[in-house]
Amino acid sequence: MTTTKLVAVLNKKIETGKIMNALAHMTIGLVGSNPGQDFGVVNYEDKDGGAHLASKFPFIILRADNSNKIRTLRNACIEKNIPFASFTDRMTVGSWEDQVERSKAAPEADLEYYGICLIGEKDELDELTKKFSLWL
Repeated sequence: MTTTKLVAVLNKKIETGKIMNALAHMTIGLVGSNPGQDFGVVNYEDKDGGAHLASKFPFIILRADNSNKIRTLRNACIEKNIPFASFTDRMTVGSWEDQVERSKAAPEADLEYYGICLIGEKDELDELTKKFSLWL
């Protein structure tokens, strides 16, 4: 039985289209920045031989009341050395180069967090995320 888990915590104040975009970018960022990490990707092949690639690990989507709750979780991940990817308001509008420059120009305290994705041991992530509700 696997004890690995993926969790995304999304800011409920952000509109659906923007938050789904942020979730996609964070997930790719998490996978791309952790090349040695096992993300449990398997092929759920159908009877006709069609490939359906997905993770075998649970991926739980939670919601945060605001940006500061995500910031606190991010800081806990840094402290505990848990792999994560986050997405902020500076990562929208314009080219990715513009977004990088806007991010560099902003103090962390001024960032509005759209979300964070993490991977780790189930028990450790459960402890960090127990105060968040399921995304509905």
